[in-house]
Amino acid sequence: MNENIVTLQKYNLWGSNTLDWGYKRNEYTDKIVDYMGNRLIKALVGQRRSGKSYILRQVAKQLIDNGVKLENTLFINREFTDFDFLKTYRELDELIKLYKKALNPSGKVYVFIDEVQLIEGWEKTVNSYAQDFAESYELFISGSNSKMLSGEPATLLSGRYVCFEIFPFSYSEYTGITQKEKGRQSYMEYLGSGGLPELFMLPGQELKRNYMSTIKDTVLLRDIIQRHNIRDPKLLEDIFVFLVNNVSSLVSVNNIVKYFKGQGRKTSYDAVFTYIGYIEDTFLVHRCNRYDIKGKDTLSGNAKFYINDLAYKNYLYPGYGYGLGYMVENLVYLELRRAGFNVYTGSLRNKKVDFVARKADRVIYLQSVYMLADEATVEREYSALEAIDDHFEKVVVSLDEITLPLREGIKHIQAWELKNLFNPD
Repeated sequence: MNENIVTLQKYNLWGSNTLDWGYKRNEYTDKIVDYMGNRLIKALVGQRRSGKSYILRQVAKQLIDNGVKLENTLFINREFTDFDFLKTYRELDELIKLYKKALNPSGKVYVFIDEVQLIEGWEKTVNSYAQDFAESYELFISGSNSKMLSGEPATLLSGRYVCFEIFPFSYSEYTGITQKEKGRQSYMEYLGSGGLPELFMLPGQELKRNYMSTIKDTVLLRDIIQRHNIRDPKLLEDIFVFLVNNVSSLVSVNNIVKYFKGQGRKTSYDAVFTYIGYIEDTFLVHRCNRYDIKGKDTLSGNAKFYINDLAYKNYLYPGYGYGLGYMVENLVYLELRRAGFNVYTGSLRNKKVDFVARKADRVIYLQSVYMLADEATVEREYSALEAIDDHFEKVVVSLDEITLPLREGIKHIQAWELKNLFNPD
């Protein structure tokens, strides 16, 4: 038997191994299934180890449960060393043809390709099969770099794909997998841990710390340093550490340059700007640009950054202190992004609004705070929203045990109930 077929057999449903399905992430699989039954390429993007492979397998399982034959599914995970031979789009094409010849599937074939960006020119083969009118294929791809669908791939695949950004486990998924009761206590535990799926299989803090360090090193080394021939790897990591430890604070490239110069390190605006872009591309951090609420436009310059998972803060850099309110703000940002909103930080004269969230015709102005501990805090958070003179939704999110009554149309929501704002029961 051809050795490449043996490799495929090892990782496919028609092979001899039983695959790990993982915790069912219905919010993603349901969205993906809604887009199925056509020639659109389904692209899953997100940080390494955020669960993209599990979601692809869960989509395949749903297909099989609905009558698709095992041999009509093909999994290729380019991240596995067994697939190191798969370097170019031509070799990808040859591998798919080899599978077809060996199994001779009848009817539509569902092709799943993990970490597709590691295959040079992948978009040529993916586009060819997705648009093949002689035979029927449906393609699902995943990648860990936001630029995988830009440049030449974007030109070739324009209008032929739909993209799904995959995040680590949300709070509701956290309570689902841990079977914890929803409320302040479990939310605080989630706040102090993280949402990357593998963390839930590791029993101790030290193992979790080592795991997070490995992910960080892998992303920085393989996805940035090696790919872009980084000349100053230490600067790259130090910029990442700076962003982690300045979550939810307005920062600029000039701020960061001055910070390093204050430590006696020489760097340039261009280097810092470029390195931040590379870090963003891998989904380790997210940029939240400023938005002029009165002028209805985005602002250049300072921006806020949020980390893709608080596990980086909790396990790798716990010694750098900032308040729980900043961590809550980070989780609220991620929850808004999971719900499909474009998210900005608001500016209105001398007032600051944590988030301006926009999706289609819906706009939500949102303040995030750890606790509404006293009248001064209540006044500060509510007055910023009251200064906005339009009629879009206005919300304050906190970890208070009680919910405050409606004030001037402004809702108060407990952080663990935030999902209900987007998906009411």
